[in-house]
This record gives sequence, C-alpha cells and structure tokens, in this order.
Amino acid sequence: MRAPRHRLMRCGHGTRLIGAPRLAHRGYMVDVDAKPCHWAPQYRSARAMTCAGRCTISDMHTFQERLTALEHDMVEQGARVLHLCTMAVESYFDLDLTKASGIETLDTEIDRIDVEIEKRSVPLLGMGQTDEHSIRSVLTIVKCNNEYERIADCGVNIAERVLEERTRQMRVPDTFRVMSNSVIGMLRDTNRALLRHDANLARQVLLFDDTVDRFKQEIVMNAQEQVAAGHLTVGFAFGLMSVTKSVERIADHCTNVCEQVIYLESGLIVRHRPEGWSAPIEPKG
Repeated sequence: MRAPRHRLMRCGHGTRLIGAPRLAHRGYMVDVDAKPCHWAPQYRSARAMTCAGRCTISDMHTFQERLTALEHDMVEQGARVLHLCTMAVESYFDLDLTKASGIETLDTEIDRIDVEIEKRSVPLLGMGQTDEHSIRSVLTIVKCNNEYERIADCGVNIAERVLEERTRQMRVPDTFRVMSNSVIGMLRDTNRALLRHDANLARQVLLFDDTVDRFKQEIVMNAQEQVAAGHLTVGFAFGLMSVTKSVERIADHCTNVCEQVIYLESGLIVRHRPEGWSAPIEPKG
C-alpha cells in the first residue's frame, strides 16, 4: 500500500506537518497519521490533546449538541421561573387568591424540569471534554439550574402567604411595590445575561443588589414604626416582612446566577472577592 503523502505547511505558530486525513481545529492543521509535534507542545490546545487520547470528532459533536440543548432548556426554565415570580408578586399586590392558587402547579413543573436538567448535565462531564470553557459551561448549567429552583421556591412562599392572609384591610406600601417590581426586573435581566452570556449585564444586576437591601431596610423600619403608632396590625406587618424577605432572596439568587455568568465567560470566581465584583479583573491565561 502506498504510504500517505505529507507536506509541511507554514501557519501562524510555525511550520506544521499536514496530510490526509487531517482535522482543522481553531486554526491548527493536525495530521492524525503523523507523529506528534514534540517540538511545539505549547501550541496544542487542551481539546486537541484530549481528542488525540480519548474522544473522537463524533464525541465532540455529541457533546456540543447536548450542551446546546441544555442551554436552551435553561433559558426556558428561566422564563417559567420569571412567570411564576411575577404571578406571585401580583397575587400579593392584589390579594388575588386565584393567581396564588395556580402557582403550586407551575412550581411542580419547574421542580420536574430541575431534576431532568441535572440528570442530563452530569454525564457531560464524563465525555472527555477537558477544555476549560466546556467544563465551565456544564458547571454553570448545574449551578444556575439549582438557583432557579430556589427562586421558584421563594415565589411559592409569597403565594402561600397570600392564601394564608385571604383578606386584607391594609394597603401594601408603595416602597414594597417598587422593590418587588425592581427585583422582577433583576430576574428578567438575569435571564438575558445567561441567554447571551453577557458578563456586562450580569455586573449591572450585581450592582443593583445593594439597592434591594436598602429597600428592605426601609420597609422593615417603616413597618415597625407603623405598628408602634397603631396604623398597622402585627399580623399584617409580620406578613409584609415575610414576603419582603422572600423578594430579597429572589434578588440574592439572581446575583448568584450572574456571578456564574461572569465565571463562565472569564473564569473569574467573584463571589468571595474582598474588593467586590463590580469591576472584576480578567484572569491571566
């Protein structure tokens, strides 16, 4: 049999030996029949080395297909959670028992998909993909999936409070309405940041978290003053503070998702940085 012919090709990183069959990957021409280029190991990508040893082009294609499907499912899950939380907040504003009653059904569906996404995510880590962005993509899906499920639980807590209260003589404070609508906006922007892998939008969401904390402090202090003055009942004030806490927790989970978006795109873990995360430093390669 005639031996395969090879030739040298000059590329951006030096001279490479190429021939048929060959694989083009990120601008590198790799001859799968030739011996490894020991003289230039620093130019071989992590994925190229992995594929040479453990996975095939078919494995890479399968991995990418499954990852894309999971990312699509995460976007849809985020939309479900946003819908649930919007209904929960509106049900508290208007003491709408019908809306509050329908939230349990939405949460059951979110819980089911939460388990399904996690079961489909974990096996991807064993498919031989070792480049950092692929691994970070899977980890981001697993962690954000958990955060969305917890956000939905906060919405359920709000709805349960509505069903317990049932009747109301007091008016919900305007500050609470502003806070709640702002947090729903945070959740909407969080979904967009995850969909677009937009680290800049994620940072904007993080910056708003301090404003939510100030809203909560104002609501709690005002409720205490109104109870002391006899303008609010203890029961109504307790319910208001409970719902305010749930809304604050939604904002906290949104920041957790946004921290993951920054991690996905930069590799930077910002949640424990003492100097804060508003202007994170990109990691060195």
